[in-house]
Amino acid sequence: MTGRTALTAAAPATVSDVRQRNRAQALRSVILTGQTSRAELARECGLSVASVTNLVSELISEGLIIEAGSVASSGGRPVTLLAPNPAGAYFLGADVGERGVAVELFDLSMTRVDREFRGGREGEPIEAIAADLDEALDALRSRNPLAWERMVGIGLGLPGIVESDADGRQVLYAQSLGWPPIPVADLVSHDMPVFAENGAKTQAMAELWDGAARGVDEALVVLLGRGVGLAVVSHGELTRGLTSSAGEWGHVKIVRGGRLCRCGGHGCLEAYLGADAILDQWREAGGTFEGSGWRAVGELLDSTDPVAVALVDELVATLGSALGGLVNLTNPERVVIGGWVGLRLMENLAQRIEDAARAEALVRPGSQFALAACRFGGDTVALGAAMMPLEALIAEPRGTRAV
Repeated sequence: MTGRTALTAAAPATVSDVRQRNRAQALRSVILTGQTSRAELARECGLSVASVTNLVSELISEGLIIEAGSVASSGGRPVTLLAPNPAGAYFLGADVGERGVAVELFDLSMTRVDREFRGGREGEPIEAIAADLDEALDALRSRNPLAWERMVGIGLGLPGIVESDADGRQVLYAQSLGWPPIPVADLVSHDMPVFAENGAKTQAMAELWDGAARGVDEALVVLLGRGVGLAVVSHGELTRGLTSSAGEWGHVKIVRGGRLCRCGGHGCLEAYLGADAILDQWREAGGTFEGSGWRAVGELLDSTDPVAVALVDELVATLGSALGGLVNLTNPERVVIGGWVGLRLMENLAQRIEDAARAEALVRPGSQFALAACRFGGDTVALGAAMMPLEALIAEPRGTRAV
């Protein structure tokens, strides 16, 4: 709650509430650490060994964790190790874009089991994207029938604003792509729970879980691709705003009446830092190159042609100025850059980008952040999307599962 409503006393937690919270904490810890013991788990969760032993028995009966061997201890008796049961549950994460979808299948250890891509055509309409998504799911299901028996759900990382109403219904607003508002449920015909969020936010979910933003309370997670996105992390949580559109950084106007943006506005940050915008500027300046993706951006960054060098200098300056303003606004401990364009830039220009951002920020906040690249590379959006059904599993018991 926020504002005056926060003064209202919350209902006291019941014994069941406390037990469920402890169970969720224990399961999350086992999945994150990969391998632990009951004693270590008790220390990590701040619980007694007896309480953890009961919780572990429950999680084993659900088929979510297993006893994975033992190691010698100084006290004589071997210590039994606990680990997530990879086959205990499965999750799908999808990186959905205007040129197709990449759907990834993960087991309970959050190891990627399989991947399917569909699409690849320029400017696909939303109906084609939905068909691509269903085709990818059909292919994954045909190859992984046993995983479907323990499928928790699918998370979608989407290119636009994802709003949820009071009943949990979600709607995608993708103005930049010219798509009409569409209920998220209409994108997936398979019978499974569907979760959705903006792709920049799912990227941040992955980095918060076990990536470059793990354990960081105040962070900015930037996505640079064909579009430009941002997730703001405050107090260790994603900032969503009134209806979840917080972080639409790509459509902040940086030049009054400037370059035309895909959203229909002029002077948006995306019109200068999005992949198409970068390559359009190079082409307009006389540059020649093939394609419009990873290779073309790489050619630009590697070029020694004076026109290309000047364009890259301007690119770094623009990104530095934009990041410096964000640093002043949010005072982050860490700035994480991802997306395929962002990763290209970080490979070649990380120190220059950091220096430019510090130069454009006030001295004090500009000296307090560290710059890092996304840990999970091109899989980050899909992995973060799969975190949504994972968190749903952690939050609520799913009943006893056969191992």
